[in-house]
Amino acid sequence: MKFLKALYFNMGEFVHKHREGIPFLMYTAVYLTWFSILEQNVIVPKYLIHLSADNHIPFIPQFIIPYELWFPYVLVTVLYLLFTAKDEYWRVFTFLVTGMTIFLIISTLWPNGQDLRPNLIGNEGFFEGWVMQLYRTDTPTNIWPSIHVYNSLGIEFAIARSEKLKKHKLIKAGSFILCILIILSTMFLKQHSIFDVGTAIILAVLMYYLVYYVDIIQVVKTAREKKQAEKEYVRKH
Repeated sequence: MKFLKALYFNMGEFVHKHREGIPFLMYTAVYLTWFSILEQNVIVPKYLIHLSADNHIPFIPQFIIPYELWFPYVLVTVLYLLFTAKDEYWRVFTFLVTGMTIFLIISTLWPNGQDLRPNLIGNEGFFEGWVMQLYRTDTPTNIWPSIHVYNSLGIEFAIARSEKLKKHKLIKAGSFILCILIILSTMFLKQHSIFDVGTAIILAVLMYYLVYYVDIIQVVKTAREKKQAEKEYVRKH
């Protein structure tokens, strides 16, 4: 009984200490629900995304490795910043949530998809089989802009700008390489058109400017503090 009480107390203390992670969990639930609804309802996309340049990009199944590494790449970085650098966490949170919400809105208003995938029959090899599993679980719809590309850049920017990781050059170099490989994987696996990738990069650069140069979080915080100070002044006078 004492053990359970201690565990309950420690868990409560842990959650309180890292309560900034709650919005991330809440948004993840909203995003997955919204995206799941889109995946179930957009069977035949209204807008097909396919550039002629896409036909010249080869299918390279080995790129399934960096493609799948995207998931721990994003999650581990977000959790690391949540536990070690709250200011940096809020920047990457703002970056990711903004882009993912824009993606959901675009997919809702303009149902889109692609027809780039090769016809795999399952006996081509290990990596081809792995890609087939991906194709079965991830439909070729709701692809613009590429969240794989956008979020990878968001994570790379966060790591590159991180004060906590300033001296860890190997981690920064590894992040840069992995980011590039993930971006390439979206095209080599025929998951995305060059158009999806290019627009995701443009959106990421715009958000980088707003989050790290304009520092939109600090701008909003300062505006709130100013408004609160004005209210306090009016109340006292």
